[in-house]
Amino acid sequence: MPSALYSRDILRLAASIPHLGRLNRPDASLEKRAPLCGSRIAIDVVSDREGRVERLGVEISACALGQASAALMAAHGIGRTPEELVAAHYLLAAYLAGTNDDPGDWPGLDVFAHARRYPARHGAILLAFEAAAEAAALAAAQVSAR
Repeated sequence: MPSALYSRDILRLAASIPHLGRLNRPDASLEKRAPLCGSRIAIDVVSDREGRVERLGVEISACALGQASAALMAAHGIGRTPEELVAAHYLLAAYLAGTNDDPGDWPGLDVFAHARRYPARHGAILLAFEAAAEAAALAAAQVSAR
């Protein structure tokens, strides 16, 4: 595997995932697994009254790429709506697939440029955003039902 895939930036991100650990009383919890590589993530979300992510808890078992993606999602996930997380997931997927040359406006996602040539790694990279989008939607629905 080329060293560009696991660059210094990727490794730095993988070692600095914010909001690590599960939350005590989340509005929603979700666990997902990337079937191809076996990466796993658990996301806990507390939403505010407007449905935005207020608190986030992350537990992940993944390669450095999956951990780096979780770091970027968690670093910028607070204050986001479920729709913003869905859009980030969609744009990142399109970027990795090569159907879009821009990963969107979520900070830092261009760090995955070298991973675009390795489809087997895309699932690990997308996992955090997919799980966060689903968990945020569940949390927002839970809060609005109260």
